[in-house]
Amino acid sequence: MINFIICEDEPELLKEYQKQIDKFMMKYDIDYKCYIFNCYSKDWKKAAKNIKGFKIFLLDIKTDDGSGIDAARLIREEYDDWVSMIIMISGFPEYKYEALGKRLMLVDFINKLDHPTKKLQDSLLICMKNYDNKYKSLKYTYKNVAYNIEFRNIIKIEKEMDSKRCIIYADDTLYHIQGSLNDILKRLDKRFFKCNRGVAINIEQIQSYNFTKNVVVLKNGEEFKDISRSKRRELYNRVRGVV
Repeated sequence: MINFIICEDEPELLKEYQKQIDKFMMKYDIDYKCYIFNCYSKDWKKAAKNIKGFKIFLLDIKTDDGSGIDAARLIREEYDDWVSMIIMISGFPEYKYEALGKRLMLVDFINKLDHPTKKLQDSLLICMKNYDNKYKSLKYTYKNVAYNIEFRNIIKIEKEMDSKRCIIYADDTLYHIQGSLNDILKRLDKRFFKCNRGVAINIEQIQSYNFTKNVVVLKNGEEFKDISRSKRRELYNRVRGVV
């Protein structure tokens, strides 16, 4: 789910932003929802803080009751949210350098008077690339049940003994999926590392790897020791972020 949280005090622009978002999202098979505000009210602050999932903020830099710069600072510093995407939109171009200079990790500063429609589409594309990197999911059907498991939640994948299926360990849940480990890995991305013939681990789920003892400690506390000799150096470098 992608959540668009829009604050804009001009009704016609609000409608236009929604129209552009609908147009953009037609290209993706992803659920999304728009939350509309005309000021930085308590309801906006509640939505900014409590809505779960991937968030894209479109912030008017100046409304009657607040500042988009202050709103962005609230998101980043008070709510400690450095993952959500923030696009600043303004009819006051003189605020651009102030907004970008605050180190608030803005995706873009869009001038309402300078081809805002095209620039909004470009900015949304940047946001979507970040979404793809963080929120990709494995979609499949097993025994007439459809599954949609986000890559980031998968801890490891293990080939089931004497079977043509694998077990996916995701959070505290086990899932079965038909196919070989190699076939499944082709549907995943580079964060998944094949430790041996029967197990692949999500690098992002590794807390530490002791190269000397050949012991992986996962973020859930589990220890894993079956790293093939030929894979140890590569895993060590991957965990260190060298490759």
